Amino acid sequence: MLSVGLLGPLSVFVDGSPVSLSAGRLRVLLAMLALSAGQVVSVERLATAVWADERAPGNVRRSVQTYVARLRGALGAEWIGSGPIGYVLHVDPEHVDVLRFVRVLSEASSASGTADERARLVEALDLWRGRPLEGVPSRWLQEAERPWLVERYLAALERRVDLDVRAGRHGELVVELSELTARYPLRESLWARLLVALCRSGRQADALARYEEVRARIAAELGTDPHPALKRIHADLLAMRAPSL
Repeated sequence: MLSVGLLGPLSVFVDGSPVSLSAGRLRVLLAMLALSAGQVVSVERLATAVWADERAPGNVRRSVQTYVARLRGALGAEWIGSGPIGYVLHVDPEHVDVLRFVRVLSEASSASGTADERARLVEALDLWRGRPLEGVPSRWLQEAERPWLVERYLAALERRVDLDVRAGRHGELVVELSELTARYPLRESLWARLLVALCRSGRQADALARYEEVRARIAAELGTDPHPALKRIHADLLAMRAPSL
């Protein structure tokens, strides 16, 4: 069995044993193939990712063929097939964490109830081990894939937080959201959830102080005011009303 982890540092296992790919171009090649598990990826597309930050070789097809041969040597020849236009990684999409993440999120969006939805969200979020595509040295690949992955991650995280707010888990959310706002200091939707969790934990003064913290940061770094939703929560705090999301 082959498994590829891209939601954090690149990890590769064959039959339970880790495989180390020391060459950066091999890591890029594998990442490209894994993101399209079971589907042929053209030589041109592979080359775009592999040589994104440097001049491509004169004979691109032959160079890609050479790296594919090296990758087959590291993984086992049976895992990589070839066709007229490119190559395919014969791996179950369930064993590529990015593809499983997307699949589980889709299940969460169509869940029959909040408990089932939350379970699916937790399952998807638990697949993350750090910054996606870490150790994959391709600017093109990271610019094409990392932003939407991070956005899907944060949106799923916020949805799970919203379910926990409804369930009254305010105290534990304060700790988690404090860490998240430190990691993503300009994501106002996370700050909004932190203010709500603080207020519902009986910490209105702390909520007001954190609002001033994010307001000052936004002004200094972006030169703007907070989003209207965040300002509305602040107004509710000042009016001694329990804010909502």
